[in-house]
Amino acid sequence: MLHDRVLVRTDIPEGERRSSGGIVIPATAAVGRRLAWAEVVAVGQSVRTVEPGDRVLYDPEDRAEVEVRGVAYVLMRERDLHAVAAERLEGSDDSTGLYL
Repeated sequence: MLHDRVLVRTDIPEGERRSSGGIVIPATAAVGRRLAWAEVVAVGQSVRTVEPGDRVLYDPEDRAEVEVRGVAYVLMRERDLHAVAAERLEGSDDSTGLYL
């Protein structure tokens, strides 16, 4: 990885989703702008806020997909991340583990 790039693996494959009530939402359904969670796989040497293994929130509309050995990943800049959720951030009692 070079510079400020972050390579992530998405949590949920695109397609049908289920609501919390169990209703199936088809992939063709129009929904508002929705952010997605992913797991960081690799980071460039200039990345300061995330480490491999962290979960990050990003906008799936602004992404560049790449396939490595048959696995699909998303490549983005560190500045395109909206939030970081990591156990290492849970240092104090009042911490949520979410870094915005």
